[in-house]
Amino acid sequence: VNAHPLDQLSVHEIRSAADACTAWAASNGVPSIRFNTVMLLEPAKKALLAFERGAGPRPDRVAECILIVPTAELAVEALVVLSECAPPAVTSWKNLDGVHPLTSPDDNTEAEAVVKACPRIAQLMAERYGITDIKNQLICDTWACHNAPEHLNHRRLMQGFLYLKLAGQSDNEYAHPIDMVPIVDLNLGKVLHIDMYDLPAPVPRGCINYHPSLVDPVAKPWRDDVKPLHVVQPEGPSFSLDGNELSWQRWRVRLGFNGREGLVLHNLTYLDGGRRRPVMHRASLVEMAVPYGDPNMPYVRKAAFDVGDYGFGLCANSLELGCDCLGHIQYMDAIVNNCKGEPVVIRKAICIHEEDAGILWKHWDCRTHHSEVRRSRRLVVSMVSTFMNYEYALYWSFYQDGTIHFELKLTGILSTSAAPAGETDPAFGVRVAPGVHATVHQHFFGMRLDPAIDDEAGGKDLIISEVEAVALPPGPANPYANGFRMQETELVSTSQAQRVHNFATARFWSIKNPFSINPVSGRPVSYRLMPAASPWMMAAPDSLVACRAVFATKQLWVTPHADDQRYPAGEHVVQSTRCMGLAEWTRKDTPLLGADPVIWYSFGVTHAPRVEDFPVMPVEVCGFSLKPDGFFAGNPAVDLPRTRDPASREDGGGCCGGGAAAPACLPKSKM
Repeated sequence: VNAHPLDQLSVHEIRSAADACTAWAASNGVPSIRFNTVMLLEPAKKALLAFERGAGPRPDRVAECILIVPTAELAVEALVVLSECAPPAVTSWKNLDGVHPLTSPDDNTEAEAVVKACPRIAQLMAERYGITDIKNQLICDTWACHNAPEHLNHRRLMQGFLYLKLAGQSDNEYAHPIDMVPIVDLNLGKVLHIDMYDLPAPVPRGCINYHPSLVDPVAKPWRDDVKPLHVVQPEGPSFSLDGNELSWQRWRVRLGFNGREGLVLHNLTYLDGGRRRPVMHRASLVEMAVPYGDPNMPYVRKAAFDVGDYGFGLCANSLELGCDCLGHIQYMDAIVNNCKGEPVVIRKAICIHEEDAGILWKHWDCRTHHSEVRRSRRLVVSMVSTFMNYEYALYWSFYQDGTIHFELKLTGILSTSAAPAGETDPAFGVRVAPGVHATVHQHFFGMRLDPAIDDEAGGKDLIISEVEAVALPPGPANPYANGFRMQETELVSTSQAQRVHNFATARFWSIKNPFSINPVSGRPVSYRLMPAASPWMMAAPDSLVACRAVFATKQLWVTPHADDQRYPAGEHVVQSTRCMGLAEWTRKDTPLLGADPVIWYSFGVTHAPRVEDFPVMPVEVCGFSLKPDGFFAGNPAVDLPRTRDPASREDGGGCCGGGAAAPACLPKSKM
């Protein structure tokens, strides 16, 4: 095998694990099995750290296989040990009672086929809308079934939101929504239930498209004022990739990938004074929750937990040079599986490139008129996943001053609905085209951050604290009433560490190592978690979505590390009725000091759709940053050499061209 213990499973390993499961099932009388996910089961953290320090053996490569036995309506977790010296061996075969694993791309494809083949659907389409060409015109966006009818929730379900293509296969179906929502039993391959308006909504017929072949160049001519902008690196990029270990200037990080989380960062370090200083043991996006705000049938079941429902990695795009990524690019393929257990290679799923990021630091000395400026460069590691109508573009950016930034760009197409007869101004959204409504909704993202700030032992002794500005009361210690300071509160238990942001006090959270002291400040080295603006969940606290997405009800949670605590809403969230993750792990108030803390950070956006979001949506951007705070003895980017881009040129004189006078030095009273 010769793979690093954290490398994603190879084509050969996936095929070997699937063959082992198939053989085990056949020899033990298990009916035909269907593969949900075949992913690397990462080694226990303790064993991994021992191996990396040379103090322990290389951990086994283990495939975690989630299987469906359709005829028995059963889910199974099988573990397969993959060895260089022996055939793959199934070491565990465990039935998963009362849960439904994620719905794979094959599940989604087959659910749409079930809907289109259903005689009742064909009858209703003809009677209600006059549509008879089901094969060519009907489109079914399949979603996991949130808030399923109680009598059906024990079954493995998907719901479908229906649309029409009226102008060929490139037509934008979201301009033609249908007010019917069928529910499919995946194991039976049947439509079991259909929600719809009592009176059929008129089918919107206007063709509103973004595909170049259907955009009218007369009504909306292509722009002719966009000149080329090229990213040129004549000496090549500053990064290198050795297997899956990425090196860029002072940064080192190992890249992982799996079908559930997609891109995973491992062993993130910063090279400082010849020493690789740990920053993060592991980091990834581990869950999402997307609740919609329409309380009326047939849309009350509209909510998605995209990571747990479908898999961020399973839905990854193959990226295109010059479009998704600019400059000197290096790609990595992702390897997932289909329902037969066959490996599926997603070419160019991960993009690695550098970007100019504006000024990093600058000072102009007003006395000597000497200016020093350094431009910032960042390394960006990215991927994009598509969930039916929506795209989520994920970016990890690393900066020369030690900052890490995580960003999500939301784009794609609004999940639209048909306007009830006579309704022109929807109460729970906006009309984006005649007869087409877009509902208000929210996007919440859950991160799992396993920090290791300057700690070779993986972060065992780290302390998480809350820091915010506090005004001093007027008095003898504050005679001019201008005093304020930063107040730090250590979060020493899981209940105390359930926190929300407060931008009025500039609140942030500090991840500090009390056993590594900054030589200048005398304080523990640390990184700051700088929170993003994030809304409250609008669904009521006792709503089903709030009960399932407990992680999204606060911005910060901290728990002691446990290898089996991976996903904040639970291992298997499809059709769940409660949170089987953070709510369970924090039910008992547990001490955090010396407990190897793991941070669960949540942020999001409330999307009140605009007419300008249709027919395809300009990106909405959200994210957060991790910034060094006393990690270095000064600005780590002071050593950047002076550079001047020879390709830059001044174009035209302009009102300020031709030797404008240097600004005068400020009077001392204003400095």
